[in-house]
Amino acid sequence: MAQHFEVHPDNPQPRLLKQAAQILHGGGVAAVPTDSSYALACRLDDKDAVQQLRRLRGVDDKHHLTLLCRDLSELAVYARVDNRQYRLLKLGTPGPYTFILEATKEVPRRLSHPSRRTIGLRVPAHRVLQALLAEFGEPLLGATLIAPGDTEPLNDAQAILERFHKQLQAVIDAGACPMQPTTVIDLTGPEPLVLRSGRGELRALGLSAG
Repeated sequence: MAQHFEVHPDNPQPRLLKQAAQILHGGGVAAVPTDSSYALACRLDDKDAVQQLRRLRGVDDKHHLTLLCRDLSELAVYARVDNRQYRLLKLGTPGPYTFILEATKEVPRRLSHPSRRTIGLRVPAHRVLQALLAEFGEPLLGATLIAPGDTEPLNDAQAILERFHKQLQAVIDAGACPMQPTTVIDLTGPEPLVLRSGRGELRALGLSAG
């Protein structure tokens, strides 16, 4: 049964975030607010929680899950980044961008793309999620909360509770999110490749959709 944490969107209550972080450390899967839409999140190294997250999202191991990091200092542990890539990452973080990068050995093989050995990484700008990541003490594994069969992400915490109250362990309710997915950019090739145009503006990174 999901615990409902109603937090202030600008000044989230530390006591509530601590309780939510304990649920995640204990292997729970939570719905969390981000600067694009609500997302599912769990511990990176908890195999059962990751499998539960994939089931809830209705995706297989070929779907990129995303590491939610506090800042770029954490990215280097999980992804190989050269100077060119780092300059682009600095322009887009924190913000509503997901970057596909080559995974390091720190990323469990079952989490990276099975054929490409890549991982999605992002640094969200949402205050509540940033505070939760600080309390949690390490990156979380995330996926946009789109229910199986739906095309749009769920954006109302009450609706998320009603639909997933038996499958989630926590819902962190910070009100509505922007309801638009992240812009996804693949940085593993010779040039940045835009896989999905979303909330993050391409021109802020000096890129175009074409």
